[in-house]
Amino acid sequence: MDGPPASARAAQVLATLNRVIAKARKRGMPVIFIQHNGPKGSPLEPGQDGWKLHSALERHESDAVIRKSFSDCFHATTLAATLSRLGAEALWITGYATDFCVASTVNGAAFRGFPVTVIADAHTTKDRPHAKGETLIDHYNWVWSNLGAPAPIRVVPCDELP
Repeated sequence: MDGPPASARAAQVLATLNRVIAKARKRGMPVIFIQHNGPKGSPLEPGQDGWKLHSALERHESDAVIRKSFSDCFHATTLAATLSRLGAEALWITGYATDFCVASTVNGAAFRGFPVTVIADAHTTKDRPHAKGETLIDHYNWVWSNLGAPAPIRVVPCDELP
């Protein structure tokens, strides 16, 4: 997330992520962190600095951490079983990278029947060869706001969360 190059709105998104986490805790919602296990030799290889969850995130020991190897956080992970055990009926989704992991997980959740709230200002990505990170964030917020799925997808900024 930090780069190089840095993700769009990186500092703002980290601050907003912590506000979202605080709101979830205040409502008694469990907080789950997803950690991507990249291939050997990549910056996301387990144990490398790029693999670690960002140190600015306000984590508690009781927070679940689920490791994944693909963009969709549901594929070949314990996420579905963890959500079932916790009695989750709806999800708030944030994170990095908007155009890969966040998009795959939003779609995966909605198509598994979970109502999803995407926090519009709590996900980010880097510039890509064909589009700036800012453009991708705005594009995906629009896509999710207009996507037909078995469960509803809402896109709202952090300040509009209850």
